[in-house]
Amino acid sequence: MRVRTLAVALLAGGLALTACGKEGSPGDAGPSLSQQVAADVKVDGSPTFEKMKARGRVVIGVKEDQPELGYKNPTTGKYSGFDIEIAKHVAAKLGFPEDKIDFTAIASSGREQAIINGNVDYYVGTYTINAKRKEQISFAGPYFTAGQDLLLRKDDNSITGPETLKGKKVCSVTGSTPIQKVKNEGLTEPENIVELQNYSQCVTQLQEKAVDAVTTDDAILKGYAAQDPDKLKVVGKPFSNEPYGIGLPKDDKALRDKVNDILDEAIKGGDWEKIYNATLGKSGSPAEKPVLDRY
Repeated sequence: MRVRTLAVALLAGGLALTACGKEGSPGDAGPSLSQQVAADVKVDGSPTFEKMKARGRVVIGVKEDQPELGYKNPTTGKYSGFDIEIAKHVAAKLGFPEDKIDFTAIASSGREQAIINGNVDYYVGTYTINAKRKEQISFAGPYFTAGQDLLLRKDDNSITGPETLKGKKVCSVTGSTPIQKVKNEGLTEPENIVELQNYSQCVTQLQEKAVDAVTTDDAILKGYAAQDPDKLKVVGKPFSNEPYGIGLPKDDKALRDKVNDILDEAIKGGDWEKIYNATLGKSGSPAEKPVLDRY
């Protein structure tokens, strides 16, 4: 699946960078699409699930500055977006209603350690599955696939794709897959690579002309472009394959299998498409169901 034509109907307000919070009312992104909470759920052999049951709550790592994916409203403190609804749906199927969810916003560079340390039970936030990360954690999914692209100022016609980045300052998030691709493929000079903690910081740098381009997954970039379409644009030539997964503790196979079963049911049964249509689908881009790979 690829989302290549995500248009400018994404809705979001200002960006906030608060560290953590409780679950958001789905009013920010339409009605909640989490199904009825499952009762008497058992995940035999899962230490993470047992910890969740003992606590009586589930702690989910998310992003908070990505419009229509993982976004925290700075006024209400509530979370909304595709990733948020996926996270809620999984929680419901594990037996945790919305009032038993704690969302914790964690930057890209801290995701693996948060999972390893047990600070979160699982992580849902534009988290690309790759071999290096699987050395430290495990993934369920993918539940979505995106592609790396470039966000530019609207009046800049000098960058037309990754092959034209030489001599240009490029910004992305520390620890992210896109910045590693820029480095590994030498798309621009090392001194022109700018790494920050959040994509919103990169976008601010772009608007202030401190950098020439922001790079990450196209779904994220088009959300930012939608906020300021007269001044920002996306090149629209994706140059990678980014399968998004749900990050889980490495040795908890029982929970990984259970979450994969939940995702498989959602994809085949129609709940995934309903969640997509109420969030990313508002862009007008059709839903393309992911192909689950049980890694």
